Amino acid sequence: MKLPRRQLLVDPPAASSSDIAFILIIFFLVCASVQPETGMAQTLPRTEEEEDKKLRSKNLEVSITPNNIVLNGSPLKLEEFRQRLTTALQSKDRPEDKVVVVKSAPKTPYDHWIRVSQAIDDAGGVITLELESERTISVD
Repeated sequence: MKLPRRQLLVDPPAASSSDIAFILIIFFLVCASVQPETGMAQTLPRTEEEEDKKLRSKNLEVSITPNNIVLNGSPLKLEEFRQRLTTALQSKDRPEDKVVVVKSAPKTPYDHWIRVSQAIDDAGGVITLELESERTISVD
């Protein structure tokens, strides 16, 4: 005896497909969230018109070029720079005296700049950047 074949039309429920799509979108957004990059913290110097000359100390000046590092006018390699900077900063007690002014040439490679900044930070110095600024001076 042969049974008749019946065809049943069964459609998947379409009401939940929008819910699934919404959950997948949220899942991928959460998984793809990018943490912001963090760099070295820098303290930018403020310009003050009137400074107390007695409390003002001589800051160390570092110039970074693509080939060498200049500390207070004398060119040094990185290891010599680390030693001299550590020696110079050990004699200073106040945090205001440990300020190191950093100037960088435009063609200086980023990794060279980071190595110098890290050496200053390791020696206990406070890094400040010297930026070019324009001033208008009126003469009466």
